Formats: sequence, structure tokens, C-alpha cells
Amino acid sequence: MPGYSLSDDEIAFFRDANPFGLFLFKRNLDNPEQIRALVRQFREAVRREDAPVYIDQEGGRVQRLDNGNWPLFRALGDFGALAAKDMDAAKTALRLSTLAMGTMMAELDIGSGTTPVVDLAIKGMHDVIGQRAFSDDPEIVTALGREVVEAMLEVGEMPIIKHIPGYGRVKVDPHFDLPVVDAALDDLMATDFKPFIDLKDAPWAMVAHLIFTALDTERPASVSPIVCDFIRSTLGYDGVIITDCLTMEALSGTWAERVTATLDAGYDIALHSQGTLAQSEAAAKAARPLSEHSLGRIARANARLGKARYDVADLHAQAEAIFAQYGLA
Repeated sequence: MPGYSLSDDEIAFFRDANPFGLFLFKRNLDNPEQIRALVRQFREAVRREDAPVYIDQEGGRVQRLDNGNWPLFRALGDFGALAAKDMDAAKTALRLSTLAMGTMMAELDIGSGTTPVVDLAIKGMHDVIGQRAFSDDPEIVTALGREVVEAMLEVGEMPIIKHIPGYGRVKVDPHFDLPVVDAALDDLMATDFKPFIDLKDAPWAMVAHLIFTALDTERPASVSPIVCDFIRSTLGYDGVIITDCLTMEALSGTWAERVTATLDAGYDIALHSQGTLAQSEAAAKAARPLSEHSLGRIARANARLGKARYDVADLHAQAEAIFAQYGLA
């Protein structure tokens, strides 16, 4: 959807298609009153008061609430740099920052910032991840990722670890090309995959569009039944899995075919968040009702959401003060 409110045609589409939730972008986010009104519009259209509305709000270059009406938050890589100096200080700053950002979104009726990124920031790889990730050290990534997961849950925001099983080794941007990773499985288990194993109790995850030849030589992870089974069985992840946006050029086929392939692979939710209304309608027709397994995972995730609220400006300032103490701008 292109604007700040739903058109009559968009309302009719949502009423007919009944998508699980709505994913918003900067083009849809102007001010608090407008955002809350848009969320109400969507929920009225689908006739579900609890229908989730999510955005990308990681901090750094990926934060949709950045037009001056809200504080700007640091990239996750900044917290990794602080962790290299003092892990306890990094955890404290990250918790404060996350509680502030989570409260801010909750006050807008937005249910998730689809964070944390727990891919590795491996040097020499494409910067599609870069500062979006905490570190190239899986132990640091796990420790800091845990802080985001727990703080988001505390304020009732759904943490989504991404991009399972890991974009850390990509040499091309999956928005435009299909990354292929040829690393050995043992190496991947000890590095890229490790934060996802350690955070397997996180309620939601977003699956990546890339080929791991050690698992499936032909299909990207997001449309591979082999990889889906690997995530569930070997990595031990039994939370909700949503895809990265299916309109990214790493995938092939029509958008409707991509929806079908994702759901056939065994993932819970297909994310289609670009294109015209007609393209959205075609994608929606390829979807299907949520399975009993998926509904169970969603219910378990929702049961973990808290209701705490904090002073956004105060916590944000406390986090920034910690960075100042360590001479980090």
C-alpha cells in the first residue's frame, strides 16, 4: 500500500483476503495519530482487533520511524563495538535502548520492529548486513541478541530473530541477486548458525533467501523443504517462521508461485510487502489458512508478551550516556 491510509479498494482487498497481518514501510508512517488510525483501519477491515502490524525498526540505517517525530536509535553494530570494550555496559545500553524503542512502537500500536538481526557481520562480505549485525563473533551476537529478545517481550513487542539460518556469508545482496554459500556444514554450525541455535527459544524468526549448498544445492532456504526441516530438527527452532519479503530478486517465479513454494516448504507465514494491489491480490490467492501447528506457535508466542511501558526519552538518553562514557560517538 502506497500511502498513509487505506483506500476503499485496499479495504475491500484486506476484508476479502484476511491476511494474518500488515507490514508497513516509511511511506506509510507520518505521525502518531496517523499511524494509530491506519492500524485501526486495517484491523477493522480484517475484523480482528489483535491483527499484528509490523515494521522494520532495527536501528541505524534500518529504522522506519525516522522523520523527526521520534528519537533515532543506534545500529546494532554500535552495541557490538561497545561490547568489545565492556560487555556488561553493552548489555545495559542495549536493554535501555530496546525498552525505549519497544515502548515507542507499542504506543503507536505497532507490534514488532522485526529485530534483532543475529546474522554474523563477517568481514569481506556484502554490506547488506554490515552494521545491522552486532559482530562477527557468534558468542557476542547471541549475548546481545538475547537482550533484545527479552526486552522486546517485556514491553509487549514481538522479537523476530533474522535471517535464519544466516546472511553472514553473502557476497551479493539478496534484494537483487541470489546468494550462494558453499561453506561446509560443520563450519556453519559453529559460526553462522550458532546464534540461531542459542536463541532457538525466540518466539519468531525470519528465514533468509540464499542457497546453502551443504543443505540444498538448488533451492534458496526460504523455499526449501530440506532447509525448513533442518531448521526445525537440527537447529531445534519451533517458533513462528515468516519469510523475508518474497518480492526480493533472490527468488524466481511469479509472486504467487513464491507464496506457494514457501508454504509448501513448511514455513508458517509468507511475507509479501511490495507491488501493486493487483499483484498483492494474486499473491493472496496463492495463500492458505494457517495450519494448526502455525496457530499453536503463534499462540505460544503471543502468551509471552508483557505489558511494561517506559519513558522513551529518558531510557534513550541513558543508553546514549553509556556510549559517551566510553568515548563512542
